[in-house]
Amino acid sequence: MITGGNYIGNRISKEGTNTFKTFDPKLNIPTPWTFHEATKEEVNEACSLAEEAFVSYSSSTGPEKAKFLRQIAIEIEALGDTLITTYMQESGLPEGRAKGERGRTLGQLNAFANLLEEGSWVEATIDTAQPDRQPMPKVDLRKILVPIGPIAVFGSSNFPLAFSTAGGDSASALAAGCPVVVKSHPMHAGTGELVASAISKAIEKTGMPIGVFSNLNSSDIAVGEQLVMNPSMKGVGFTGSIKGGTAIYKLVNNRKEPIPVFAEMGSVNPVVVLPNALAEKGADWATKYAGSILLGAGQFCTNPGLILGIKSDALNRFISTLGTEITKTEPICMLHPKIHENFEQGKNELTGQPEVATVAEYTQEAAPNFAQQKVLTVRGADFLKNTKLHQEVFGPFSIVVHCQDAEELENILKNLDGQLTGTILGTDDELTKFKTVVDSLQSRVGRIIFNGVPTGVEVCPSMQHGGPFPATTDSRFTSVGTTSIKRWVRPVSYQSWPEHLLPKELQNNNPLNISRLVNGTYTVNKI
Repeated sequence: MITGGNYIGNRISKEGTNTFKTFDPKLNIPTPWTFHEATKEEVNEACSLAEEAFVSYSSSTGPEKAKFLRQIAIEIEALGDTLITTYMQESGLPEGRAKGERGRTLGQLNAFANLLEEGSWVEATIDTAQPDRQPMPKVDLRKILVPIGPIAVFGSSNFPLAFSTAGGDSASALAAGCPVVVKSHPMHAGTGELVASAISKAIEKTGMPIGVFSNLNSSDIAVGEQLVMNPSMKGVGFTGSIKGGTAIYKLVNNRKEPIPVFAEMGSVNPVVVLPNALAEKGADWATKYAGSILLGAGQFCTNPGLILGIKSDALNRFISTLGTEITKTEPICMLHPKIHENFEQGKNELTGQPEVATVAEYTQEAAPNFAQQKVLTVRGADFLKNTKLHQEVFGPFSIVVHCQDAEELENILKNLDGQLTGTILGTDDELTKFKTVVDSLQSRVGRIIFNGVPTGVEVCPSMQHGGPFPATTDSRFTSVGTTSIKRWVRPVSYQSWPEHLLPKELQNNNPLNISRLVNGTYTVNKI
């Protein structure tokens, strides 16, 4: 049941007088629910509860936290069709996407539970004492990763489940031992409340401290600002626009105690099409990339918004086929009228730039909030001069750049902002022949793809979903996969500590049977 209230621990609260509604973009009407924005007092209460909960929750064992995460997954699944229907109403996304994203969310929670049950993720490192070492004795040192404290998580607009209330940021923070306060995204507040109710049930059933999770509503920036500036918060997870992410990053650095901000903010995900790829499979790649550009109305952070090739007849044929294929599909509903408005504005602004030509666009009439896709093309020299063309347009849109030669292509890559992904289409031999191009691309991205499409982010330990600024605020970390847990921990060394008082992960007899680095060697053996 959707109440429109805020979850302050296990209490539903509606103290605020400011209200808002979510919107059904497919029907182009507001949804029936009214949501109460959190007051400053409610924000402070949620943060205080999280700080109190951290004392006990951070000491929970791996199996205890794993049981909690698995119970969250069970409770989310138990929401059944109510969750799916609400998701579809608030996003305009189809049932298959809703169920697929729910499955991904449950999978993430269970993946972190598996990580906790195995236990080696804490990176236990032991260097035993050498009292007889000359010229100075060596002390006993043992190091482990520990949680940093309560985390503020901002839900994303384009993934109402997998990157929101119980999404990757929340799941990884809870796995690390950090309580979470979510600033629910206003475009899918109903979906967020349903998931919050599931987490609340899981807290009760597993005996976790009440303040380990709260969910706050807001339609503007005030609640988010209050949340990240609250001294109880020790880290921030954000998925959204460059404008929003950089604003939070700057704000947090003005705190008395600055805290880490892990923001995934935007990317045009450059694709380099090498000559042999065009000669051998140009039409096939054009068809695949038309599908990738259109997937989910282009509302993926890994949407291929920039395609780069070297001037040739084969590139011209690729561009022609891409244009033909991209107009075959009818427009798809976008997440919200504001997102559709921003798409149209960005598309029109780049279309109006000098020297830009239209390859193809969907010109037939479309329903309100349905995105009419478009592909542009421009010469490499003009693209280099005009940095407006480097900007992301969130939606089914892409620019194909025809470069004069490999040197100009490499120069463009060097002048791009940081990106989440970069793709090379070519042959094995071309990876060697165009090594400097490949190296230039790799220096700007977090994930480099060979002969594939960037859309689709596998949830696994080897996934790197992050990249140089402004793709993310810290390219050393990922927001997808189990290694994303490392954002919410810090190392602590114990020197000459009584062995029986050490964390179990660092005790000589290794009671948890985890892999540890002992005197330079990885082992599960006792000391």
